[in-house]
Amino acid sequence: MEKSLAIVGAGLSGAVIANQLAQAGHQVSVFESRSHIGGNCYTERDKDTGIMLHRYGPHIFHTNNQQTWDFINRFAEFVPFTNRVKAIVNNKVFSLPINLLTINQFFGKTMGPNAAQQYLLSKTDNSITNPISFEEQALRFVGKELYESFFKGYTIKQWGLHPRDLPASILKRIPIRFNYDDNYYNDRYQGLPRNGYTDIVERMLDVPGITVYLNTSFASVDKSDYHHVFQSGPIDAWFNYCCGRLAYRTLDFEIIRSTGDYQGNAVINYCDQVIPYTRITEHKHLAPWEHHEHTVCYKEYSRACGDRDIPYYPLRLSNDSLQFQNYLDLCRQETNVTFVGRLGTYRYLDMDVTITEALAIADNYIKTHS
Repeated sequence: MEKSLAIVGAGLSGAVIANQLAQAGHQVSVFESRSHIGGNCYTERDKDTGIMLHRYGPHIFHTNNQQTWDFINRFAEFVPFTNRVKAIVNNKVFSLPINLLTINQFFGKTMGPNAAQQYLLSKTDNSITNPISFEEQALRFVGKELYESFFKGYTIKQWGLHPRDLPASILKRIPIRFNYDDNYYNDRYQGLPRNGYTDIVERMLDVPGITVYLNTSFASVDKSDYHHVFQSGPIDAWFNYCCGRLAYRTLDFEIIRSTGDYQGNAVINYCDQVIPYTRITEHKHLAPWEHHEHTVCYKEYSRACGDRDIPYYPLRLSNDSLQFQNYLDLCRQETNVTFVGRLGTYRYLDMDVTITEALAIADNYIKTHS
């Protein structure tokens, strides 16, 4: 039976769910408070140079999920792309993630894989058997020198907290390799859409039965007009922050315009704490199949998210677990509302996980309301 459904947010979560529900015969209204679709993976051509800009920071798609990869490729041509991040530490350039080249360069050695593994083991704190914090995880697996050079300052800038106050799970996402592989990700499928991410979202939403309302807050909409709402906006905003605001980080960008090649790589991290920004992204290197005489770079600064800022990363700290639990309790009392995506579930999600979960949520709704 046809339902009238509302989706709050026109990012990846909202677009995937809208696409699937509309194709199943439902009428879908998508409400986006910003002036554009695409959420934080929004891309657009720079008016002066024609370079495809990742307006909210670089997004490289990567996944091991065949279903998710097949799905996203229905809406775009993905060009293979390997994210080879560089890091500047104490005025020296290294390769990330930490690999055999990084280890040899940093310690002034010429070790092979086995020797490097044993050498690094001698640098680690073996007394830490069950790392709880980011700092403990780093000291246990890479040792004090690499931790303080590559992770400590960068983490303080990125998260606004000392690594001892962050969970170990954040560092577990970053691989350590004892070969010369400098691919930032381990996933089987990696690439960038030839025409950008906004084009993907446009194609997802270009389905009969979908109506998109830009510059429209769902708070101004009569919820009773809809059989079900899918909320991809912040979970605390849905409840008008009645339990307080959850902790997020936001980003500011300083634009650099130049000619030629500014830094020779898509992403360079600046690990020293005395440098206020975390990284510089040169956007034309995110589309190496294109050629541009000029260049556009973004210096990226991280800070606490204010009331009027765009939230990027949920902190999910131990001291806000009770607050978040209060919101979860309120969610369970809601009827005909599903909370989705990074903001709706207050979790750090990569794009592929966002899509995978959105497909599952849409499929479950279709099956239970057919």
